[in-house]
Amino acid sequence: MERLNSKLYLQNCYIMKENERLRKKAQLLNQENQALLSELKQKLTKTNSKSNAAKAIPDLNLSSSSNQNPSGSSN
Repeated sequence: MERLNSKLYLQNCYIMKENERLRKKAQLLNQENQALLSELKQKLTKTNSKSNAAKAIPDLNLSSSSNQNPSGSSN
């Protein structure tokens, strides 16, 4: 019985060490994930602001050519 208890105790110690190692690794991965998510959000914000600015400024060449009649006569 004492031998079984010692064996189980050693297994428990090993599991606790492994659990702590995995917990630290998970924390590091979470920090990395948060940093990447923040970077992605910043890039998306910059892209969206540039896209919105481009939409706000109409292309005058496109709008003037669509108003002209190709034959040059007005109906």
